[in-house]
Amino acid sequence: MKGRKHMHALEKILAKAAKKDSVRAGEIVNCEVDMAGVNDLYLQTIRSFYEMGGEKVFAPQKTIVFLDHYAPASTIIQADNQKQFRAFCRDQGIDKLMDINQGVCHQIMADKGFSKPGQLIVITDSHTTTNGTFGAFGTGVGATELAVILRTGSLWFRVPEVIRINLEGELKPGVYAKDVILYIIGKMGADYAVYKAVEFTGSLLNQLSMSERMALCNMTTEMGAKTSYIQPDEITFSYLKDKAVDYEVFETDADYQYSAELTFDVTDLGTQIAAPHSVDNVFPLSEFEGKPVDQAFIGTCTGGRVQDLAAAAYILKGRRINPSTRLLVVPASSQVLLESIEKGYIQTLVDAGATLVTPGCAACLGTHEGMIAEGEVCITSSNRNFPGRMGHSKAEIFLASPASVAAAALNGHITDPARYLVEREDHDE
Repeated sequence: MKGRKHMHALEKILAKAAKKDSVRAGEIVNCEVDMAGVNDLYLQTIRSFYEMGGEKVFAPQKTIVFLDHYAPASTIIQADNQKQFRAFCRDQGIDKLMDINQGVCHQIMADKGFSKPGQLIVITDSHTTTNGTFGAFGTGVGATELAVILRTGSLWFRVPEVIRINLEGELKPGVYAKDVILYIIGKMGADYAVYKAVEFTGSLLNQLSMSERMALCNMTTEMGAKTSYIQPDEITFSYLKDKAVDYEVFETDADYQYSAELTFDVTDLGTQIAAPHSVDNVFPLSEFEGKPVDQAFIGTCTGGRVQDLAAAAYILKGRRINPSTRLLVVPASSQVLLESIEKGYIQTLVDAGATLVTPGCAACLGTHEGMIAEGEVCITSSNRNFPGRMGHSKAEIFLASPASVAAAALNGHITDPARYLVEREDHDE
């Protein structure tokens, strides 16, 4: 198309949404949003909508409400919050109400085919970058910005510069996408990609499932990224085959100039861990091997998919977790839960001593369902380890892959999962 040269696929998505031939990094554009979502942390969105003079939502068919952070409500205030959201959906004709039985917003977007290539997706959650896995422009905003979208259908954006991260090599047993992204964040810093986009490319992607790719894109938020991107390929299209139709795939022009290009060969990468109290405080897991843990947490939008539960079940099958450690398992969605039940993973994990928690955010945000006490240590497959994130401000949170979390639960202390994977493989042979 005329004028659409030297552009990244993400820029083309914004150009389409802004009804322009082209856009460039740094430009402010007003874009029509393809899908707008609000979660139950942001009741202020509804208040702001009415304060702005809103009467009817501009596009109820493009609006989703997620009751995922307080699923189910654990206080009267949370219950009333959700009651008001349900009433708002009824009054406004919003039929996409994802109630407390559905799971985390980002996983629901994937499960139900709401995440599609070429779309502009805006949700009141910073980890909306996860949608970049599908070749979409996904980004998080606050309550007021989402209220503007509800009232007008549009919002302004500054076109971000794009950083290209090229991933090469093959992962060793016990090393996962979570280890890769933690390593990158540790090397580049939590502020490296502030208001920029991060695109993942390279041969490693051919070896990564959509679940693993989602872990990569989800965690770009912890680099400060505005959005993320993976060019849709056969793995993407295979996943979308029975979930989504009517989408447009954009491609980056060959002469597009990235603001930065990085290459990481992961062939020799070992398991990684982010130590308290910053996501970029990353070390080889071996440096903390043997540290006692009180709670092990597998779940959330970062590490609660079927493949994650499968990895944990593989390690724990026929074994029992250490009596000094509690293991919480939180499927990312009801679909993940059902599939994991069907495949036997839930049975295996419960038999091993795990506590099964309602699909949703749970203890990840430190409001209910598994908070940690003063002085306790938690190893988690989630995405943040700030002080007070999962409970008491004087607790310690370590971020790792679901396999690493399972290995820690098994032993009662931080443990490299590779040994158990090798043992299983040898036994299987």
